[in-house]
Amino acid sequence: MNKKLLALIFGAGLVLAACGGNDNADKDKDVSTDTETTTETASVDAEQVVNGKCIMCHGQNLEGQGNAPALKNVGARLSQDEILNVIENGQGAMPGNIITGEDAQAVAKWLAEKK
Repeated sequence: MNKKLLALIFGAGLVLAACGGNDNADKDKDVSTDTETTTETASVDAEQVVNGKCIMCHGQNLEGQGNAPALKNVGARLSQDEILNVIENGQGAMPGNIITGEDAQAVAKWLAEKK
């Protein structure tokens, strides 16, 4: 029993470590005009975000691996709002807020189209 518990704790630690942090420092940029300064957010490349944050656990082709389910057809199972909920709040071994804000919304939309 202790070996199973130790394996579970070790596995959960690996999943959390592999999922990485949130590095959005370069997402926003200031654009200056003659009379004012505005902040524009570049459009989000959802596939790039997925490649940086999700494939470590869900597989290179989103085929799923280990405890992480396949995402290659997740849009056939979950709506965009349901996918966003999982991204924001986590589910199973996946912690919440690995992806946040506009990135999370763009990824949820992109994954919802995978049917």
